[in-house]
Amino acid sequence: MMRPLTFLTLAALASTAQADGQDIDYRVGDEAFTGYFAPAADEARGTVLIVHDWDGLTDYERERAEMLAAQGYDAFALDLYGKGNRPVETAARKAETARLYDDRARMRELTLAGLAEARDQGAARPTVVMGYCFGGAVVLELARSGEAEDVQGYATFHGGLATPEGQQYGPDTPPILIAHGGEDTSVPLEDVTALARELEAAGVDYEIEIYSGAPHAFTVFDEERYQARADEKSWAAFQALLDEAL
Repeated sequence: MMRPLTFLTLAALASTAQADGQDIDYRVGDEAFTGYFAPAADEARGTVLIVHDWDGLTDYERERAEMLAAQGYDAFALDLYGKGNRPVETAARKAETARLYDDRARMRELTLAGLAEARDQGAARPTVVMGYCFGGAVVLELARSGEAEDVQGYATFHGGLATPEGQQYGPDTPPILIAHGGEDTSVPLEDVTALARELEAAGVDYEIEIYSGAPHAFTVFDEERYQARADEKSWAAFQALLDEAL
C-alpha cells in the first residue's frame, strides 16, 4: 500500500529534511568521483540509486536522497562526471553529456560503478534506479543493457527517452516508470509514444504518466520551470513503484 504524502509540499519537505548523509569519494580505475550516501534512518527497505541531471551531482540530488532516507530507503547519488566537475555554463553541460552519449559503454560502466559503491557503503538490497533529465536517459540505458544485478525497477523524470540504434529492451526488464511533462519541448510526446510501442513490443511492465502543462525539468526545486502539482504526482507514482519493487 502506498504511504500517504506529508501535508508539506515536496519543496518544503526537501528544505526541512535533516541532512544525515555524506559525500563519498570513490574511484573507477584511475579516476576519482564523489557520490552522496544518505542511509535510511532505521532498517532500510532497499536502496534507491539516483542519477543526476546534466549539471552533475548537486544539492538537488542530495535533497532527494535525504527525502528517500527519511522514507526508509538507503539512497546513493552517483557521479558520472568526476570529482569536482560540476559544469555551470550550458556549453560545458552539453559537452559533458555528449561525451557519455557518444560512449555508451562508459556511461554504463560509470553507472554500474556507482551502484557498486553504494553496496560497498552498505546500501541494502534490492535496488531501484531513478534519474532526472539526462539522468533519466542514463536510467533507460542501464535498463536496456540488463547488466545491473538485483535491480527491481527503474524511474525516469522528464528524461530523454530515445533508444539508440541497435539497442532494445529485453522481456526480463524490471518495471519502468516514465514521468513526463505534457509541455516538455525538449523531449516531445512523439518520443513518449515511440517508447511505449517499444516497451509493449518487448513485453516490459511499464507505466507512463503525463502531467498537463508541465514543462521540461518540472521537478527541479527553486527553478522557474518547477511545477509543484506535477512534482508531487510524479513523486507519489514513484512511491508506488518503490512499494511494489522494494
